[in-house]
Amino acid sequence: MTKDSFPILGIDLEFFVRSAQTTAQFLVDIFGFTEVAYAARTYSTSRLLVQNDIRFIVTEGSGADSPVAQHVAKHGDGVRDIAFRVPDVREAYKKAMLRGAIAHMPPHYECDHYGTVVCAAIRTYGDTIHSLVERTRYSGLHLPGFEAVWSSPNPGIGLITIDHMVGNVERGQMNRWVKYYADVMGFTNLISFTDKDIKTEYTALMSKVMQNSTGKVKFPINEPASENKSHVDEYLHYNGGPGVQHIAMETKDIVTTVRTLRERGVEFSTIPRKYYDIVRKRFADVERVDIDTLAELSILADRDPDGYMLQIFTRPVVDRPTLFFEIIERQGSQSFGHGNFQALYEAKELEKAEREQAERGTL
Repeated sequence: MTKDSFPILGIDLEFFVRSAQTTAQFLVDIFGFTEVAYAARTYSTSRLLVQNDIRFIVTEGSGADSPVAQHVAKHGDGVRDIAFRVPDVREAYKKAMLRGAIAHMPPHYECDHYGTVVCAAIRTYGDTIHSLVERTRYSGLHLPGFEAVWSSPNPGIGLITIDHMVGNVERGQMNRWVKYYADVMGFTNLISFTDKDIKTEYTALMSKVMQNSTGKVKFPINEPASENKSHVDEYLHYNGGPGVQHIAMETKDIVTTVRTLRERGVEFSTIPRKYYDIVRKRFADVERVDIDTLAELSILADRDPDGYMLQIFTRPVVDRPTLFFEIIERQGSQSFGHGNFQALYEAKELEKAEREQAERGTL
């Protein structure tokens, strides 16, 4: 068994937002999170939200001159920090720096009546950072300054963990960041997509999925393809540079989770009706997949030799066309929807052909 050269115990995601209260209420009311802690500092206020193993921190700046407010003015609401909980911050930071990490903040102590936390941070694409957090001598809920808050019990909507997080970078920069994660943290390339895999009439991009040695942390990294505009180009424009494009959250029952979200007003990407004709052929021997229900809810399906997966993408959940969520259910498969790209393309082409036939009066 290969030794984990950069142990990661878990992930905390921090969002810089215009209003922490509004964002927190949205995540509580719509996505089933529970607010468990609150912190007020000189230049910011933060709220910690939890659902099973998913931990989100939403932070707003106190005044236009705060670093948080300046970040939001440039990028809009979005992910600022993909924080790694690690067993030893000083060791992790030392290894990262020796391997070529870009420094952001050296190891330091933060203390309150719950104990001591050791923190550090390194940089990644754009203005995104990876904090390194060690809590072996801390009994609080998050970091010093956070105090527990009372919240009404929230049953959640079945979201259990973060499956992966996708970063968008500029054209020609994907391999740079792939190498960065490989060199600095020992990540490996799980799968690669070229512009031949992810290409339609309207969009094209390339992507490589990086994962840590345990396979628990997965970071797909996208870049635009050179000969065609893509939604990555749009993201980079509106985000003011590279950043986290979407967060995939896993559920064990995607149908129930998506029904709940739709009832609460969440909008999802629409899928061509012809796509499900293609899915029926690919899943003809899988009794557990109800294609009619997937079509009703616009859920995508893909399979590989290990099993199958179901996924759906929300429309942007912030005021710019940037950050969105993915809901995913895995039944053995560890794919990232590779089969869906061609199926969606074929479905769009079939629908286009039908429209043209109808216009000619032959259908």
